Amino acid sequence: MSRLLIALFVTAGLGLAGPVAAQTSSPMSKANYTQAKKDADAQYKIDKGACSSLSGNAKDICVAEAKGKSNVAKAEAEAAYKNTPKARESARVAHAQANYNVAIEKCDDLAGNRKDVCVEEAKAGLVKGKADAKVDRVTADTRQDAATKQAEVRKDASAEKREAEYKVAIEKCDALAGAAKDACVSNARAQYGKP
Repeated sequence: MSRLLIALFVTAGLGLAGPVAAQTSSPMSKANYTQAKKDADAQYKIDKGACSSLSGNAKDICVAEAKGKSNVAKAEAEAAYKNTPKARESARVAHAQANYNVAIEKCDDLAGNRKDVCVEEAKAGLVKGKADAKVDRVTADTRQDAATKQAEVRKDASAEKREAEYKVAIEKCDALAGAAKDACVSNARAQYGKP
């Protein structure tokens, strides 16, 4: 996802409906990150101001939605800025927490068993969101570790192959004599970076 799209999503103030944006190809700049946080704060003030005309639990729900939207936008900006599996996990957890906070406020409109069920569903949603975020982070960390290990193995294999090719070149020089052999060995050493 491009930096521009991330900045636009954050600036527009993402809703609480979707998961955090996937891993970006490159981190967000410090200036864009700072601006995204300022934009989230400004949007929060606007959204919270819109709640002032409401009263009771409707106002509480509205404020929870505004706060959640702001927290999610900031967490996603940080995830885009840091571009790490841990930061993306934190953004997903912020999203789950925001959904939970809104759901709990909505549960206040209910009574009895319906309220109890609503609260348990909200808690289950939070647990599921946190668990999914952790699984995704561990998977990303594992992929990163595997890629690093694979690069190391490739480097070692390349060095081993190069050493074997050098030995073949030196062995071919043994068929020569005198100045021709010296030139052959010198060329082989130069070609394979040997002293």
